[in-house]
Amino acid sequence: MPTTDSRSVLARGRGAIITGGASGIGLATARRLARLGMRVCIADLDAAALELAAVDLTGLAKGGASDVLTVRADVSSMSDVDRLAEAAFGHFGDIAVLMNNAAAFHGGDAFSGLDGWRRLMDVNVLGVLNGVQRIGRAMVDQGKPGAIVNTGSKQGITSPPGNTAYNVSKAAVKALTEGLAHTLRNLPSCRITAHLLIPGFTYTGNAARRTPTRPAAAWSAEQVAERLIQGLERNEFYILCQDNETTRDQDERRILWAAGDLVENRPALSRWHPDYKDAFEAFMKAPRP
Repeated sequence: MPTTDSRSVLARGRGAIITGGASGIGLATARRLARLGMRVCIADLDAAALELAAVDLTGLAKGGASDVLTVRADVSSMSDVDRLAEAAFGHFGDIAVLMNNAAAFHGGDAFSGLDGWRRLMDVNVLGVLNGVQRIGRAMVDQGKPGAIVNTGSKQGITSPPGNTAYNVSKAAVKALTEGLAHTLRNLPSCRITAHLLIPGFTYTGNAARRTPTRPAAAWSAEQVAERLIQGLERNEFYILCQDNETTRDQDERRILWAAGDLVENRPALSRWHPDYKDAFEAFMKAPRP
């Protein structure tokens, strides 16, 4: 059964691939890994952002420009992911960390246009699967310790109203990553582990486009990256992030309430149902057993 040996996975000189790596949580993680002495490959669709990120990371990487690689890629395209894998393995020779982080956000509700749904699912779900199947499989074949991190969301667990398509995609990432963890621990001699990063309210590109300054309640991308490193060091599968307005206890209660909808056969999303408003508030305040 594979377990994360963070000392060998996050070791100086080993390589990492991060999709959606030119901004937000992806870039913050790339910076953090570069400071640890790792060699980082970031993939993104935004060529201008990739160029700026490369300059940033080159200044942090122990080996300068030779420890940084950028690849313009659409993760929903397996041919692009093949090209990404060939570039990263060819340049670094060894990949210890794969972070499937690229994501689309705009989707809408169940009656929103199919084109938006398809694009979001292609990036958020098939993009993760493409990375797992092409890059993750190659990491297994290396025979070395490594970690595959898939970026999920609390929205994939509690499904708040407002963007059903995004919720569905992140619920799929959760199920995919859970299944991946089971597969990896049952592969003979496998030394790769899977981890689900679960950010909370984070001030990244999407939020920044809506709000010019970071709200006091939001975590920065750097805080999420630091929490990810902590989670890997602790060998956590569910790397649940808080923010500046939500405690771990509040997150746990919300998750338990969401599960209770099924167990108790309450109306779907009863947390936001007017008939259950008082019951939910009482649940959140009640002493834990």
